[in-house]
Amino acid sequence: MKIPFYYILRNFFARKLTASITIVGVALVVFVFAAVLMMAYGVEKALISTGSDENAIITRKGSNNEISSIIDLQTANELSTLKGIAKDAQGKVVVSYEVATVINLDKKSGGMSNVSVRGVSPQVFVLRPGVKLAQGTWFRSGSREIVVGKQTNARFQGAALGDKVKFGGDFWTIVGIMDANGSAFDSEMWVDVEQLRGAYKRDAYSSMTFKFTSKDDLETMKSKISGDPRLNQMEVEIERSFFEKQSEALAMFLRVLGLVVTIIFSVGAMIGAMITMYTSVANRTVEIGTLRALGFRRGAVLFAFLFESLMLSLVGGVSGLILASGLTFFSISTMNFSSFSELAFSFAMSPSIIITSLLFAILMGFVGGVLPSWRASRMKIVDSLRGA
Repeated sequence: MKIPFYYILRNFFARKLTASITIVGVALVVFVFAAVLMMAYGVEKALISTGSDENAIITRKGSNNEISSIIDLQTANELSTLKGIAKDAQGKVVVSYEVATVINLDKKSGGMSNVSVRGVSPQVFVLRPGVKLAQGTWFRSGSREIVVGKQTNARFQGAALGDKVKFGGDFWTIVGIMDANGSAFDSEMWVDVEQLRGAYKRDAYSSMTFKFTSKDDLETMKSKISGDPRLNQMEVEIERSFFEKQSEALAMFLRVLGLVVTIIFSVGAMIGAMITMYTSVANRTVEIGTLRALGFRRGAVLFAFLFESLMLSLVGGVSGLILASGLTFFSISTMNFSSFSELAFSFAMSPSIIITSLLFAILMGFVGGVLPSWRASRMKIVDSLRGA
């Protein structure tokens, strides 16, 4: 089947106004669609990068997050003696006993939001070497000092160096700002775990994070814990997997919400494309008749107009993606359903988002162009040449 490709390309550039309107409509829809996917991926990326494949975390079985998890002191001591936990050069187990809670702070943009406060042990700096000090100093053990993440410092009032924050019945002094390389730790405050536990009069930790010696030893530890009546209320999970699960609910919410909005916009874009193509067919009846008289079959005419619609949508899709890629320079925040605190994250692009967005643009072009293309292919030669 011969296809009038030259005719398609010529008309693509000849009708600049109608083509531009369609391209802009599709571009805006793809921009919204890609932005939503980038938000969800940004959340996943921030939380997944929070964990490490070399660390494992222990929480109480059935708890959905660290805040609802409780590990009493005796159980924590028992767990720290199990085989499979790595030791440092001094022979100390590489474990961070942690307490998680949330406090309220005023946002610089207005309103109030929750901020996650994490009590950590000194070994946390061995477990999480990616967390670096950006300004000031680290908090001292035994003191009521805070190191805040760079996103907390940027978004909340009273979160600058030297500021005092009141919680747990006392004032805590901010002595440092940390850079956690885009992970969820950037949205937290870190303090000495024993000071935080004492401030809230807790006889327990929220979780235990440790470096394991090998995956085989980790599986052995899991079996030991599940078979010990004193410990079987606890569960062990690789840290990256734990935080990946924390991202699922929020990422799914963003995707569903964004999909609803995108569908509404896409209906408008498809109707616009359909109107454009119907107008194009109405204005080119003589040309369609000439193509048929020259020997082009109905299928060739149908494909020609459909291909034109697909090209318009593809150009719009690429344009929308170019616009969306600019969002990677921005970061936003939202409530993390798992920790009940604010999570700051950046828009993130991925190959799958690019492919999905382009396929979505092509789908809009197909739906918007198939009926006008069908109408063009069904025109009779005589009627077309008369301009009927």
